[in-house]
Amino acid sequence: MDAFALARAAHVLAVVHWIGGVAMVTLVILPAVARMAVPAERIAAFEAIEGRFGVQARVSTLVAGLSGLWMLWETDGWRLFSDPGHWWLHLMVAVWALFTLVLFVLEPLVLHRWFHARAVAAPEAAFLLVLRLHRVLLALSGIAVAAGVLGAHGGL
Repeated sequence: MDAFALARAAHVLAVVHWIGGVAMVTLVILPAVARMAVPAERIAAFEAIEGRFGVQARVSTLVAGLSGLWMLWETDGWRLFSDPGHWWLHLMVAVWALFTLVLFVLEPLVLHRWFHARAVAAPEAAFLLVLRLHRVLLALSGIAVAAGVLGAHGGL
């Protein structure tokens, strides 16, 4: 098996884990936690689950970014970014960059404290906002994954 095939497999597995986890958090965990009766329990449950997945998502986004960068380097694919027909590459990189910014910078430095304070003050509103943001991120991710698969296999 060649190195490129391994890089592609690592890339796909990382994206499946990362975006699949976002789907699980968005479609299952957040709605379930938001229905808990005691606001303090909601906060504790959400922070425990999201914190555990956050570590895994950081690893997955790092693997996806490094493997994607290596594949671009190996194929000299940089020129594809100047071709409008490869718009899906820009979308994939933008979604990856957004998640990387959130996971490595915003969440540890700002969002964790902000969410906790907001969830204590107005739990329903805080969980609704977080759910809406997760839905937007999941929709963007789904579009990027579909476009990436279609684009990589000549479907766009």
